[in-house]
Amino acid sequence: MILYNVTVKIDTEVHEDWLHWMKTVHIPDVMATGFFKGHQIAKVLGQDEADGFTYAIQYTCPDMKTLHQYTIHHAPALQQDHSNKYEGKFVAFRTLLEVVG
Repeated sequence: MILYNVTVKIDTEVHEDWLHWMKTVHIPDVMATGFFKGHQIAKVLGQDEADGFTYAIQYTCPDMKTLHQYTIHHAPALQQDHSNKYEGKFVAFRTLLEVVG
């Protein structure tokens, strides 16, 4: 099992709108691609929140081949939607993790 982790720091001024959009639009759109078996969104604790809030959004995928298909066919457009909506208001990075236990 592969965890596709997207960590996002979102500006305070758009935080509430972003969180609502993630829960009601973006994450459902990602899940609708059919490449992931589940997801969760978690707030990162212990961070200075003066200039924004940090979240980790994790999607579970059966294997790297499936994730690769998602990154080719769907990720660019979905990432662009996020960038267009919150341009200049976030930073993000992605990591891949393999579940071993």
